[in-house]
Amino acid sequence: MNWTSPIVYPSPQGYGAGNWSDAYRKAEVMVTLMTLEEMNNVTLGVVDSSNGCVGISGSAPRLGFPGFCLHDAGNGVRNTDGVSGFASGIHIGASWNATLAYERAQFMGAEFKRKGVNVALGPVVGPIGRIAEGGRNWEAFAADPYLDGILGAQSVVGLQESVIASVKHFVAYEQETNRNPIGNSGGTVLSTSANLDDRTMHELYLWPFQDLVYAGAGCVMCSYNRINNTYACENSKAMNGLLKGELDFQGFVVSDWVGQHSGMESANAGLDMAMPTTTYWNERQLENAVNTSALNRTRLADMATRIIATWYQFGQDSALPLGAGMPPNILLPHNYTDAKDPASRPSLLQQAVEGHVLVKNVNNALPLQQPKVLSIFGYDAAQQDAYVPDGSFWQQNWEAIGLQPLQLNGIASNNPVSDPPEVMNGTLTVGGGSGSNSPAYLSSPYDAIQARAYNDGTAIFYDFVSGHPNVVTSSDACLVFINEYASEVWDRPGLSEPNSNILVSNVAASCNNTIVVIHNAGIRLVDAWIDNPNVTAAIFAHLPGQDAGRAIAQILYGDVSPSGRLPYTVAMQPSDYGNLLGPCQAHGSLSPQCHFSEGVNVDYRAFLARNVTPRYEFGYGLTYTTFNYSNLQIAINATVTAADTVVPVYTNGTTNNNGNNTAIGNGGLESLFGSVGLISASITNTGAVAAAEVAQLYLKIPTTYANASNPATRVLRGFEKLTLQPNATAQVSFNLRLKDVSIWNVTRQEWIVPSGEFSVFVGKSVLDTPLVGSFTI
Repeated sequence: MNWTSPIVYPSPQGYGAGNWSDAYRKAEVMVTLMTLEEMNNVTLGVVDSSNGCVGISGSAPRLGFPGFCLHDAGNGVRNTDGVSGFASGIHIGASWNATLAYERAQFMGAEFKRKGVNVALGPVVGPIGRIAEGGRNWEAFAADPYLDGILGAQSVVGLQESVIASVKHFVAYEQETNRNPIGNSGGTVLSTSANLDDRTMHELYLWPFQDLVYAGAGCVMCSYNRINNTYACENSKAMNGLLKGELDFQGFVVSDWVGQHSGMESANAGLDMAMPTTTYWNERQLENAVNTSALNRTRLADMATRIIATWYQFGQDSALPLGAGMPPNILLPHNYTDAKDPASRPSLLQQAVEGHVLVKNVNNALPLQQPKVLSIFGYDAAQQDAYVPDGSFWQQNWEAIGLQPLQLNGIASNNPVSDPPEVMNGTLTVGGGSGSNSPAYLSSPYDAIQARAYNDGTAIFYDFVSGHPNVVTSSDACLVFINEYASEVWDRPGLSEPNSNILVSNVAASCNNTIVVIHNAGIRLVDAWIDNPNVTAAIFAHLPGQDAGRAIAQILYGDVSPSGRLPYTVAMQPSDYGNLLGPCQAHGSLSPQCHFSEGVNVDYRAFLARNVTPRYEFGYGLTYTTFNYSNLQIAINATVTAADTVVPVYTNGTTNNNGNNTAIGNGGLESLFGSVGLISASITNTGAVAAAEVAQLYLKIPTTYANASNPATRVLRGFEKLTLQPNATAQVSFNLRLKDVSIWNVTRQEWIVPSGEFSVFVGKSVLDTPLVGSFTI
């Protein structure tokens, strides 16, 4: 099939939908007073070496607009001092806690604000985790659009109490390999093209972005990849048709750094700001194009209006000077700005705790009961040898992964990185690249356990270096700390680092109570040792941020029961992921093509569709107690979508109709977010300790488009986390939105509620659903 992205012009003009009306009135007044040169200037990324902002936008000083400081990342303020190391996206995804996601974003946004940042580059809901080895999967929350959308929306709300959230990466950006063009003697190898159909786009990749736009996101970042052979930052179907048309997005679209590949094409397609600099707009090209009628003046005015309106909408007209708290080089003398808030400390620790997922615990190996002798092994147990801001390695969290010259050459030339590192030498708290963050302090597992040993009178033996350590036979337990690294720029070379597996097996051969903790930046396979009877417990510790050690100590010693659940599927072997294991390759082509032929069936849906049994399924996780589910109640009041229902279809010449359509608001059709009823159940803690349960709702929606290669599967449509005391019972309620019971009708170009029986599954994971029912629409 020859994949071609449709052309959708003109770019919809922002008009102040919902609560944006005042901001637009103010912006329109300012833009009316702007010259064409000033309008052009506010769309640019400019060079400013006076601060540490990763991006500075052009300004209009005559009218009082100073521009924006845009800065990484969605996991905390990067590459500066005086900030906190928050739990990463995947860790919050593993918490399954929307309230915690909001609280995290509140504190994070406040730190950005104190540092003089206007636009925080996050949260991430793309990549969604289509491929298991994706290098940036850890930046997002989960391999599921519903979970991504709920947690991402709460993150937007929390961040935007202080700064503008820049939601990324729009859209279908699912791999690092060939993400940027590569120039060589044979010609330029273009970025990989994500080729996908309309239904897959709506039900999977666009789904979480819709939730975040509905939550009021002020900025969206277009991605590096091509979408159906057109670059995302000049893709008019994606930006004009979907984002600004169908979703009625009122903010501005910014390019990913050096993600712009054209001038007028990207402007007409809906790009509003180019970062970090641009060779396409920086010589007054937009101004000149208006003067020669090559660009409609209304498009340039809309670009400027969207930017200024967003500035007003989120109170940035009273913000600190750009990058005021971030010096360009923190090794040089500077005024130290402490952006941390002491009130955030309990939240930072709680974030770290809740993202841990206990997957094995034989004979109550955990929690530890005042052990007399502990042995601790593994390179991940202690902090890395050095933590000094000495250049780009520190900025990217690459200083302890041992990059070699050949690998660095690949990074510099955009070529795929050969044999990239799989582990970090030290406690892994965050992945690598622009999504990393820079905590003011770090608690390692060894530090925290050593403090417990002092209180308990425990003897500790340790070896953080050897792969074949000596084990003291009197050890009550042997703790093995390993990690699985991932970073922007390259995709992971595997899902189970061999030397770490050897270390675990060697310790288990001499210790009959071996407990394994993995700080993992993504899926980590464990079948090399998980069935060893001497491996009594295993924890996916993910990326907890600065309180990694304090958090794992609380869990190991039973101060709190683990409460995380897997936000992805752990297979038994790499081949179980099928075509979704690794990235698409160029294979010598100048135009690499990546066909998303699996449609919506990624991660757990792919396992269900192919009837493959995982090692640990999506949503799985153990606690120190047990729970019983009962009393399923279903009360749904929805009707089949009428055949004559009409919604806007965004094609050429129809993209400016939203302002006159009262059914449309931020996020698109407002009716999609209305409630169609509740599904509820009762949960009882049947064990002996207090713990949190994550109740999960899955639906199997009747469809007419399922086929043998892509059958309809159950999909997540609700979750609730609640803490219960022993013998206590509580009710959970899942509020279903119209969107949650709808499918995308490609022919009619609208969301419809299909007729038929909807299967209902409520339980502990996608495969463990003790309550089953149905309703018919």
